[in-house]
Amino acid sequence: MNEESVDRAEGFGERPLGPLHRARLMPPLLIGPLIAEEMAGIGGRDVSILLQDYAQELLVPLPGRKLHVGRPQPVIDSPAGRAFLRGEAVEVPQAHGGVRMYVPLPDGNDTVGVMALTLDDVVDDDRRLLRRLAGLVADLLVTKNAHTDQFFLARRREPMSVSAEIQWSLLPPLTMTVPQVAVAGILEPAYRVAGDSFDYALNDNILHMAVIDAMGHGLDAAAMATIAIGAYRHARRVSVSLAEKYTYMDDAISRQFGPDHFVTAQLMHLNIATGELELVNAGHPAPLLIRDGKVVRQLESATTLPVGFGGEEPRIGEHTLRQGDRVLCYTDDIIEEHVAGGELFGEERLIRCVDRLGERPSEGMRADLRRLSHTLKSERGGHTSDDATLFMIEWRGGAADHLAVLD
Repeated sequence: MNEESVDRAEGFGERPLGPLHRARLMPPLLIGPLIAEEMAGIGGRDVSILLQDYAQELLVPLPGRKLHVGRPQPVIDSPAGRAFLRGEAVEVPQAHGGVRMYVPLPDGNDTVGVMALTLDDVVDDDRRLLRRLAGLVADLLVTKNAHTDQFFLARRREPMSVSAEIQWSLLPPLTMTVPQVAVAGILEPAYRVAGDSFDYALNDNILHMAVIDAMGHGLDAAAMATIAIGAYRHARRVSVSLAEKYTYMDDAISRQFGPDHFVTAQLMHLNIATGELELVNAGHPAPLLIRDGKVVRQLESATTLPVGFGGEEPRIGEHTLRQGDRVLCYTDDIIEEHVAGGELFGEERLIRCVDRLGERPSEGMRADLRRLSHTLKSERGGHTSDDATLFMIEWRGGAADHLAVLD
């Protein structure tokens, strides 16, 4: 990068950067028009903000004055979807001149959506400037999201149940990617989910993870899931062992709901420096270890009683991952769904689906998990009769200390 191009990008970017910085004082209703105006100031037209819908199938346009509201774009196999999944800008030349730019909107190590706009032509200065502006736009959307229902409503493609409202408010970001590890999760059915949930946190070199399935349906299941996740987070934040996390959750569920209610769970610790994985399995199917695109085995561990039944302190299953390994966790409703003819979907069919997708070139873990979810749904006849969760971890290893050193 030569000095002249850097100076041009800095000068060119000052005009839109100022108003976008000041947008923190604006009401949410004005964010869309402001973004459209500032993109017009650098030659952009037909500006759209595309947000992922709750089913993770479409990127839907945010409505608003001066924004271009076109048709939703599929997450899989569209230019907007490629930008979203890969975290890289996609350029599409237009038949009548100009270039349609799809720029991912990064929020830390997640992506909140895509900004689309058309420019007459694109040079490196434009690409550099749009990357910077996309970060500001993403910050605006994330900040204002806490103050309005506008963005929630734009992402909805059908009515949502009260239990699903509760569950979505519990969830962490659906994806996290850092140099040493990546995670991604999917809940189905997105608009009616009740008892399934997952949670994670990266504290120092330990990735803490939990996948749960509360018994029952509707608000009862959502209430149990809320207590279970709350107890898990409390245990995690007081720095107790993996086995003690189970005890905290077990005590909370039994005290609140009595002996006739329970939550199945998987709790895990992954050392992202070494690949050492610890696992507690409280009534879930064993996770699948995926290596080079194929399921090589289940990650077995001694199974303890579900949370809420007062089980003994669980024994910890210990496994060591190789760089590039993926671990797929899933709730039992994935394999217990009935398909045509009344037979259970089954674990063997799940493994065949995973292996078949592994024959394709990987598009990144987030894209691969979405494709697996959609494939499983199609194999089940296009529907999910009960809650079903997929949660995947990819261990990449290596060190990230160099990222803290300025060039």
